[in-house]
Amino acid sequence: MLRTQLSNQPFRKLLRRILPLLLVIGLVAGPFAAGRAAAASAAPARIDAVLLLDVSNSMKTSDKNNLAGEAMKMFIDMLSTQGDKVGIVAYTDKVQREKALLEIKSSADKEDLKDFIDGLDRGAYTDIAVGMEEAVKVLENGSDPSHEPMIVMLADGNNDLDESSGRTQSESDQELKAAVEAAKQKGYPVYTIGLNADGKLNKQILADLSAQTGGKAFVTDSADDLPQILSEIFASHLKLKVVPVQSITANGSFQDVTVNVPNSSVLEANISIMSSQPVTVKLSDPSGKEVAVPSDDVLLSKSSTYSLIKLLSPEQGDWKLQVKGVSKDKIDINLVFNYDLELKIDTPASAAYKKGDTVDVVSHLYASGTQVTLSDLYQDMNAVLLVTDVDAGTTEEIPLDNSAAEFKGSFEIKESHDYELKVRAEESSFYRESDIVKISAKTGAAPTAGTGGAAPSEEPLQDDGKSSGLLYYIIGGIILLIAAGVALWLLRKRSTRGFVGQMVVEVLDGNTGEKTYPQYKRLSGFRRKFTLHQLLQLTPELKETEKLVFTPGKGDRLLLKGGEGLTVERSGRAADVSRGLELKSGDRITVTLQAVDKSIMLEYLI
Repeated sequence: MLRTQLSNQPFRKLLRRILPLLLVIGLVAGPFAAGRAAAASAAPARIDAVLLLDVSNSMKTSDKNNLAGEAMKMFIDMLSTQGDKVGIVAYTDKVQREKALLEIKSSADKEDLKDFIDGLDRGAYTDIAVGMEEAVKVLENGSDPSHEPMIVMLADGNNDLDESSGRTQSESDQELKAAVEAAKQKGYPVYTIGLNADGKLNKQILADLSAQTGGKAFVTDSADDLPQILSEIFASHLKLKVVPVQSITANGSFQDVTVNVPNSSVLEANISIMSSQPVTVKLSDPSGKEVAVPSDDVLLSKSSTYSLIKLLSPEQGDWKLQVKGVSKDKIDINLVFNYDLELKIDTPASAAYKKGDTVDVVSHLYASGTQVTLSDLYQDMNAVLLVTDVDAGTTEEIPLDNSAAEFKGSFEIKESHDYELKVRAEESSFYRESDIVKISAKTGAAPTAGTGGAAPSEEPLQDDGKSSGLLYYIIGGIILLIAAGVALWLLRKRSTRGFVGQMVVEVLDGNTGEKTYPQYKRLSGFRRKFTLHQLLQLTPELKETEKLVFTPGKGDRLLLKGGEGLTVERSGRAADVSRGLELKSGDRITVTLQAVDKSIMLEYLI
C-alpha cells in the first residue's frame, strides 16, 4: 500500500520540504493505491493447521472403520517435509485430548502426530462450541504470523449435552458464536466436514460456520469420502487443485499409470493412492530410470487405507507409476502439486485516470522472488483480469493474452468511480491470484472553467505587472503561513508519535528449560516510549527489564536503548544498545537477565 512517511528531520529541513509537499498535495489527491504489500519472497506458503475431531460415541456408528482418523493422517502426510505446524483437538462435550501446534521438522514429527490420532479415546456427549473454542486458542497460542492458519473440523451430528452438567443449548450457542467471531477476526478459516451417516446432521450450522470464517463446508453420507475431502481442503487452502489421475480395478499384477509433472516450478508432487487393501508400487522417472520407493527424493507413507508418495522437486515430464493391488480392489489415484509460484500485477503506468481512459495491465509469475520468463508456463494457463467497480458493486472479467512470458490486457474506465484490479491465472493443477490494486478515476480529470458566478466585466482587466507581482507576494505569504502551520503540526505529532506492529514475547526459564507460549503484544497503545518491563506487564521478578527503553524509529522501526547490566543478543551476537539498537520487522533479540535465570525472546513484526 502506498503511504506517506512523516519526516523525522529538524524544523529547518521540514520547512525546505514543505512547499513541494503542498504542491504535490494540490495536484494529486491520492488517486492511486496499491493493495496489500507483496510478500518478501515467493517462498511456498506454510500452514498452521488445527485438526478438530469429534470423538463422541456416535462416531462409532457413522465411521465404523475410523476413516476420519485415516483421512486426518493423510492430510498430515501431504504437508511439506519441513516448516508446517499441526495441532490436534479431540472433543466431546469437553476437550478429551489436545496437542499444541507442533512444527514439522522431520518424518518423526509426522509420525508423532499420527500416533496421537491413533491413541484418541471416545466420550458420551457432544458440544461443538467446546471444540471450536479450544481450536482457536491453540492457534492463538502457537501460530506463526507468517503462516496460513486454518481449522479443519470433522463432526457427525448435532450437540448432545449432558443434562446433569447444567449446560444449556443457549450457553453452547453463545460460546460457539463468540468462538466463530474470534476466528473471523483473527483470520482463521474453518473448513467443516459433516459426516451425515444417519441423515440427522445439522448441515446449516457447519455451513454458516465455514461461510463466516472464509472456509468451505463439505458434507458426505459415507466416511469413504473423507480422504478425498481432506485432499480437497488441503488443495483449496493453498490455491491448488486435486488432479484425478486414474481409477483402476486391481488384477493382482502391476498396472501402469502415467503421472505428468507439468513444469519445473513443482516443489512437491503428492500422489495419493486410496484403496481398502494393501498395494505395492514401483516408480520410473521421465528418462525411464527406475527410482527407489522410498529414497532421498521420494517419500512413502502408508496406512490401512492409503499410500502417499511425495516427490521432492521432481523432474518435469511423464513419470510412470506401477501399482499392484489385490484382485478386484478399486484403487483411486490423485495428484496434488505444491508450487513455488506467486502472481503479481505490474504497477500501472499512471496514477491518475478519468472516464474514458484505457488502463493497460501486465502481470507476471515469480518463483523464489525471481520473475518467470518461461513462456510455456504462461501459455499453459488461462488468465483473466477481474475489474471491480467499487461504487457500482459490479465485477467485469476480461481475458488476458498469454502468448508471451506475461499476462497482458487492458480495459476502459467507463465511469468516474473507484476500481479494484486483480488477476487470476489457472491451469489444470493450480491457480494463483494477485493482490488487489486500487485505482481511482474520481480525481483524474482536470477541472474545467465554470460559467456561473458574477457576470464578466465589459472590458478585460489589464495587467500592468504590479498587480500580478502583488498577487504572487500574497500567494507566497499564504503558502508560507500554511507551511509553518503544517511544520508545527508535524513537530507536535512527532512528540506524540505512536508505534505500529506487535512484539512476540517468549520467556525461557534457565533452570527448568520451559518456555512460555508466544504472546503477541500490540504496540499501538504506547506513545513516545515504553520499557520492556511495561511490555511484560510490570511482572515484579522481571523488574530489571525497565532498563530497556523502546522509542519509534524511522520507517516503522523501533529503537532500543539502555540495558546497563543486561545482555542483549541479535543473531547470536551481543549487541551494544547503549547507543541505540534499531529493529526492523522480523528482527529477533534475546535479553538475558541477571537477577533471575531467565531469558526474554522478542520478535518485532509489522
